[in-house]
Amino acid sequence: MIENARVLVVDDDDDLRHALTQSLELAGYEVSGYSNGQGVLSHINRGLYGVLVTDIRMPVIDGMELLSKVLEIDPAIPTILITGHGDISTAVDAMRNGAYDFIEKPFASERLVGAVSRALEKRRLVLENRTLREELSGQEDLGKRLVGRTPSMLKLRSEISALAQTDVDVLIWGETGSGKEVVARALHEEGDRKDKPFIALNCGAIPVEMMESELFGHESGAFTSANKQRVGKLEYANGGTIFLDEIESMPMELQVKLLRVIETRSIERLGSNNIIDLDIRFIAATKTDLDAASQRQEFRADLYYRLNVVTLTIPPVRERKEDIPALMHHLAREARTRYRREIPEYTPELMAELMSYDWPGNVRELRNVVDRWVLGLGIGLSSEEPLSTNSALVDLPTQMANIEKHLIATALSANNGSIKKTYEQLQISRKALYEKMKKYQLQADNKKEDF
Repeated sequence: MIENARVLVVDDDDDLRHALTQSLELAGYEVSGYSNGQGVLSHINRGLYGVLVTDIRMPVIDGMELLSKVLEIDPAIPTILITGHGDISTAVDAMRNGAYDFIEKPFASERLVGAVSRALEKRRLVLENRTLREELSGQEDLGKRLVGRTPSMLKLRSEISALAQTDVDVLIWGETGSGKEVVARALHEEGDRKDKPFIALNCGAIPVEMMESELFGHESGAFTSANKQRVGKLEYANGGTIFLDEIESMPMELQVKLLRVIETRSIERLGSNNIIDLDIRFIAATKTDLDAASQRQEFRADLYYRLNVVTLTIPPVRERKEDIPALMHHLAREARTRYRREIPEYTPELMAELMSYDWPGNVRELRNVVDRWVLGLGIGLSSEEPLSTNSALVDLPTQMANIEKHLIATALSANNGSIKKTYEQLQISRKALYEKMKKYQLQADNKKEDF
């Protein structure tokens, strides 16, 4: 059998339908036969890797009406019409309206097999292109959330895409300000739970004495100040995702209770013996090494191993400085919308200072810097005087050209003038690199023509 390919044959003539089915099966196709158009319609969908072969003259629903209904479901499903001599003009009109081909009776089986083969190849390409567009669309959405083209960011986005449609619990590791909640929200919003609650809880921001009630909720009278029933964060997130940030800050006694919730997917409110079942996905985040913390008995090892089914690592900005221009442009556009200010000019001096800084606060710190810059307050890093705030405003192409020039110059310097390493790092051709160097009047010190 040709893998997953299906041919749907519709003909009210039992003998002809059997003959057509047999010929196609001998050619290696999976074939389903139907005596009328009504029976086949429930098997037509946009994901069908198949072709419809139908007679034109049939009772109840004829071939032309069937074609029209199929094209409403998916205009790209190939339909081959079987015609008598008197139906040729009708079939030609049908092709103008979306039919793939027609075959005039009588015909050799090879004629039908050839038409089906070509139609299935066309259908395969249509489905592959759709899948690719959907994947690219998903990547573009993620690219807007998690900006960057360095290998580490491409890997992170790929991992999120792979995990989003699953219910596996995830542990996110990242330094302060690296975007752990952004990653958690991406996992939630790219998955099947996107229409359900996403509840974020910072374990380091809640007083220890309140944390248990915050997580599990309580009944009225459960403790002195419990004047009324309260639904906890875990229960409120039912059906969706709970994001536990700074999980390392959770008290050890609560870690035991959290472990049980993760294992049983159920809770009991404080002051109650009723068990509440949960349909929930757990995403935890930390900036510390939980493995080392568990060895120091500062974090429960069993909870760490339970959370550590899958770990996503967010690279710090200092390890992906090539992404800084794109990050800055993205954040500047956000700041422009918030503050209703125009974006100042990107100058080589500005980019050089940003690229030379180590960004201990990561994207959060960069966002604050960009906000100050857009507001006209300078960037406030190593220089005493504001940079670029008095520059004339320029159009986007000029700004992007300045960024591109700086990226190329930085890559040439980092690669000690190696042309090959530079164009490979930038993922452009040798010719394109030379053209851009000429355009921006860039010279590579000790230029190496390595191959």
